[in-house]
Amino acid sequence: MRIIAGDWRGRALPAPKGDTTRPTADRTREALFSMLASRVGSFEGLAVADLFAGSGALGLETLSRGAASCLFVEQDRPALDALRANIATLAAGTRATIRAGSVLALGPAPAPLDVVMMDPPYASGAGAVAADKLARLGWIGSATWLTIETGRAEPVALAGFTVDAERQYGRARLTILRRDA
Repeated sequence: MRIIAGDWRGRALPAPKGDTTRPTADRTREALFSMLASRVGSFEGLAVADLFAGSGALGLETLSRGAASCLFVEQDRPALDALRANIATLAAGTRATIRAGSVLALGPAPAPLDVVMMDPPYASGAGAVAADKLARLGWIGSATWLTIETGRAEPVALAGFTVDAERQYGRARLTILRRDA
């Protein structure tokens, strides 16, 4: 895996060994960021979250493109080790916050984020559960763009959210949503 664009373009991002973490393929990540860029314009100054972060590739891509901050949430120990190493290698520590634990353990948000990206385990339903809770806790506001990567056969339908775009790439389905007003 590599950073696609921005200050760290081309930099390699090692993923944890084993099959517990399923990194988003470069082509799929490129498609996701193309879809997001057409909606947010520039990533400059945005506050983002990379939930079910794994190696941190999604959040680090936003930081490479100028995001002001990224909250990374991951609970798997090997994935956390890879995430910490990737943040250190890119010297992204001042703009990165890591929460080791479950996404569902996040408390109330200080303010809604601009972009929330989730890549939960396929066929788990964890993305829908997390989106509902995070919306209630203030992490996802009416202006927040929410992205969820699921398996190709898993459509995303969340109460209180409208699907803005949906695309399939290989085994993955990318869904971009907005919270209903």
